Amino acid sequence: MTRVAIVTGASAGIGEATARRLHELGFTVYAVARRLDRMAPLAALGVHTAAVDVTDDAALVALVERVVAESGRIDVLVNNAGYGSFGALEDVPMDEARRQFEVNVFGAARLCQLVLPHLRAGGAGRIINVSSVGARMYQPLGSWYHATKYALEGLSDCLRVELRPLGIDVVVIQPGGVETEFPRVAGERLLATSGGGPYDEHARRYAATLLSEPAHISPPSVVAEAIARAATVRRPRIRYAVGRGARAAVFARWLLPDRVFDRAVVALFTALANVAARRARPVEPAPQTGPAD
Repeated sequence: MTRVAIVTGASAGIGEATARRLHELGFTVYAVARRLDRMAPLAALGVHTAAVDVTDDAALVALVERVVAESGRIDVLVNNAGYGSFGALEDVPMDEARRQFEVNVFGAARLCQLVLPHLRAGGAGRIINVSSVGARMYQPLGSWYHATKYALEGLSDCLRVELRPLGIDVVVIQPGGVETEFPRVAGERLLATSGGGPYDEHARRYAATLLSEPAHISPPSVVAEAIARAATVRRPRIRYAVGRGARAAVFARWLLPDRVFDRAVVALFTALANVAARRARPVEPAPQTGPAD
């Protein structure tokens, strides 16, 4: 019987790559995002697409009802929808903080609630929550984003032991540096929120690290492949740290005491800001020299 998967945040990046990969593996895939037009390439492949905002409860209910009506079952839920809204805690409006939790945490939790009766009915299933290496480390001016990822992982850990007796697996994916829209959105929001105020210098330096193009960044397909493994292997790992720097960051957080890790974080992002500044600085032409006498 064909397995059925729902993938959120599928209009670009990790979500799009995941929908493609699961479709290649023979899943019936329902790819959802707010921007339906951007999922036209997926629809052309035969992936089912739907315009869904994960903060809209009625839309989530309608999505699950549609999937069950059309396909008769749900086997895998990939909660990938999310975004990063950076800025100094002092500067970020509480409405924006709440919005980030609504998208990154509550939307995922609500979909779990709606899908679980169908997973229980089948006596098996997978919930795959796309977190971040940011749930194991942290950085300046990213408090609300990191808070959502820490929360998502806490929710996932509790849900995992809660659902284990029912034959349902809960897996966490921790992407590191991956080529997505996330750095651009986070950098632009950081400048809009904390640029020009008391945190201006820090905001500009850290925004530069987000808006620059880091070397050796991983393609979204790397994460999609990890999600596909988590969806198909008999016994998935609890966590998959994938993408540029993910495993090193997780290991360093486990190894180093808190204050040492604090210093390492500051040193890392200072170094990245310096590299980004050098890349942005125009290169002066070398002085012209005449022929040797």
